[in-house]
Amino acid sequence: MQVIKDSVLTFSKNNKPIAYAKPGKILTFETMDCFANQFRSEEQVVDDLDLTKANPAAGPVYIEGSEPGDIAVVDILDIEVEKAGFACTMGGTGPLADQFKVRTRMIPVKNGVAHFNDVTWLVSPMIGVIGTAPDGEDMPCGVAGSHGGNMDSKLIKKGARVYLPVRVAGGLLQLGDLHASMGDGELCGTGIEIPGKVLVRVGLIKGFELNWPVTETFDRWYVNTSGPSYDVCLYEAAKEICRLMKPVYRWDESDIQIYLSLQGDMEVNQAVRPFSADFMTFRLGIPKRAEKAPLIY
Repeated sequence: MQVIKDSVLTFSKNNKPIAYAKPGKILTFETMDCFANQFRSEEQVVDDLDLTKANPAAGPVYIEGSEPGDIAVVDILDIEVEKAGFACTMGGTGPLADQFKVRTRMIPVKNGVAHFNDVTWLVSPMIGVIGTAPDGEDMPCGVAGSHGGNMDSKLIKKGARVYLPVRVAGGLLQLGDLHASMGDGELCGTGIEIPGKVLVRVGLIKGFELNWPVTETFDRWYVNTSGPSYDVCLYEAAKEICRLMKPVYRWDESDIQIYLSLQGDMEVNQAVRPFSADFMTFRLGIPKRAEKAPLIY
């Protein structure tokens, strides 16, 4: 099986593919943690690290046959993480930034269970960074946009399907920034940052307009958006999910607006300040309905 190991720090149309994959191909991505594996002990703090290396992504992979206007499809088949990861506080970051000390904690992950102080919980490994290349300026892997990137959605995990807009030939798929566990909002700026392996199947949908990444879970559809404020993210998410719903539900905008108020959920991915001063990321989801066709096909 092909293993994707190289890491890049930007999503860019100029990144050279390190692998080519036909639709249906299964690949393994091997990733470092978001700090490029620089943490070695709890004695280190973020200020000790070279943050120019932060948020590396494995790839890019050229999806054969994909062209601008298509959708790259990524089925998350499995995620395996290492036996320990790190979480930390960072100066000036988070809702209680004026009350805590800068600290790093190593968190063991044993048999799928995280151990923190005197509590444990089942981990749910997820992908923080996943996306395709934009057709304009390069985007650092540490930020999010309409191409994907650092969406930090805890729903992008085993069993999920991610739909990404193709803006350049081949799509140029990249992913990284695994978390063994992360709460919505990522309030201190980190989850359990951890290296690992991601098993995916790549696919392709030809000629389908997609303006923002979409995540499909076993029971819901989510549009993932990012922007400088909640209002911007909400507007873009509602606009896109309305556009996707109209040909499937055959309702007008007014009925869709009512339905979103009744059945839609606007959920936070990552919104910690000032770490995300230039972007926040959210997801707007609706339930799947047996009497309705898929939003994307």
